[in-house]
Amino acid sequence: MSARILVAEDDAKQSRLIRIYLEREGHAVSVVPDGRTALEKARSTRPDLIVLDVMLPHVDGLDICRILRAEASDVPILLLTARSTEEDMLLGLDLGADDYLTKPYSPRELTARVRALLRRAGRGAAAAGDALLRVGEVELDTARFEVRVAGRPVALTSKEFAILETLAREPGRVFTRAQIIERVFGFDRDVLERTVDAHVRNLRLKVETEPTRPRYLETVYGRGYRLADGETREPSREPGSGGRAREGRA
Repeated sequence: MSARILVAEDDAKQSRLIRIYLEREGHAVSVVPDGRTALEKARSTRPDLIVLDVMLPHVDGLDICRILRAEASDVPILLLTARSTEEDMLLGLDLGADDYLTKPYSPRELTARVRALLRRAGRGAAAAGDALLRVGEVELDTARFEVRVAGRPVALTSKEFAILETLAREPGRVFTRAQIIERVFGFDRDVLERTVDAHVRNLRLKVETEPTRPRYLETVYGRGYRLADGETREPSREPGSGGRAREGRA
């Protein structure tokens, strides 16, 4: 699928290589060398996807993620980072990035990641009868990429939406972290289980009235996560909230 892609990379050689590979895929590519210009372009041109280097002049990539998500932008963001620690990766996800790629990387892997993000962002263009999902007061319109909770609109990233959609298609079913990774990230991805936890934590902050006492996005100790209707049971406390529930590994 052809898309409008904004690339924010201050290394001229890297940005030229990214442009070449993405244009070969049929995309319209705009390249900017600093964070301030990237933020302005993201706001004015509303690209379909952003490839964002973390270490940018003026405004870094993590701050750009934070600002765009605070403005309710749901544009898919692929972070490029030289920081390879798990903490750095989780920080990027917590701030709203959808995916990350550690330098040095293969341009072919970058284009594959871009294809996957674009496919998942547009995954709701499926059959119209399958487009509207309701679980209790949680409503997903997969054709419009919209979520409402008790009538309140909720802005999600593409990965958050994909996880919520996975759970909403089979409400009450417990999905292990491995199953969520398989459905949302694909078989060929080396994704940490903590990546799923980070996305679910962000989802709770947006969907739940009391994120530490979730009514919808429930943890099933020793298994994984499920989406409940919010009405059939008392909300359980999450770890650190003073209750007895514990977060287990799937």
